[in-house]
Amino acid sequence: MLHGHGDDRYKYDKEIVADFSTNVWYGGEPAGLKEHVFEHWEKINRYPEVIGESLRVKIANHEQLPAEQILVSSGTTESIYLIAQLFAGKRTTIVTPAFSEYEDACNMYDHQLSFLSWQEALEQPRLKSDLVFICSPNNPTGKTFPDLEFWMRLNRQCVFVIDEAFIDFTLTASSYISLIEQFSNLIIMRSLTKAYAIPGLRLGFMAGHSDMMERLISIKQPWTVNTIALAAGEFIYDHYEKNQLPLQQLLADKIDFVEKLKLNEVIQIEESETHFFLAKTLIRNAAQLKLFLIENHGILIRDASNFRNLTRQHFRLATLSPDKNQLLINALEEWKKLYY
Repeated sequence: MLHGHGDDRYKYDKEIVADFSTNVWYGGEPAGLKEHVFEHWEKINRYPEVIGESLRVKIANHEQLPAEQILVSSGTTESIYLIAQLFAGKRTTIVTPAFSEYEDACNMYDHQLSFLSWQEALEQPRLKSDLVFICSPNNPTGKTFPDLEFWMRLNRQCVFVIDEAFIDFTLTASSYISLIEQFSNLIIMRSLTKAYAIPGLRLGFMAGHSDMMERLISIKQPWTVNTIALAAGEFIYDHYEKNQLPLQQLLADKIDFVEKLKLNEVIQIEESETHFFLAKTLIRNAAQLKLFLIENHGILIRDASNFRNLTRQHFRLATLSPDKNQLLINALEEWKKLYY
């Protein structure tokens, strides 16, 4: 899916004053990162490291893994397409609702696709698949999966691809990256663009058994991660402790935001364990609500109707600062008065 994601503000002439459509941290990049990147500007006159070897070592040291178990990528999307290519033609299950790129990448490489709802997956069935994509914390619901370790043990023949792009935005779950030594059928995908607010640079990594990473390297294009993105990644890990999200405050703001939204009778909020969450408009549909908010308030939301298993009424919101959250609360009250 080339279009239909969040943060599509470039499509609109209207100035966007509050963007709830993207689940990237709203506070911007870490202090000092911009200056660091420009200090390394002269490196753009040379090719970057072929597979980001220096950053690979820094990530591996941080995660207490051998470097051979890490592969730097141009964001999670490159990871998804590489995995789909490696397992071309295989039987693949996608736990839904889910990021559309799992399905798109698998279709590109002729996978035999089946879909499992989140509720069905919680029953942890025995699988007939070769590969499973599951996002935890889930995009778009913000929910975390309670016991993936048991499910992986039950299905040793199946490679589990766990997308942890939003693991930095929850207090109810920890990364499964520590299980890599125990499970050869595990690939973790991580993003460095969400928590550090650098989605325009495209940066992430995969972690897994060294044999699996070597197989992925064998089909990876060279130089996919540019010099500036690599410099940003090295800065992040060199200053890791100083650059973490104010997560407690962000989640407290989310609780306050949700409680106020629940006072609106035409908006239904779904529970989540992250700073973002699903909602439904009980009048008209999400596409109409999105246009109303853009045209009348300069507010952008994520129309979530194109997620498999969701409805035309679903939209996704990310928590912003309290003052911007209030802008949306007020605008939704106006939506209610106009159409309810």
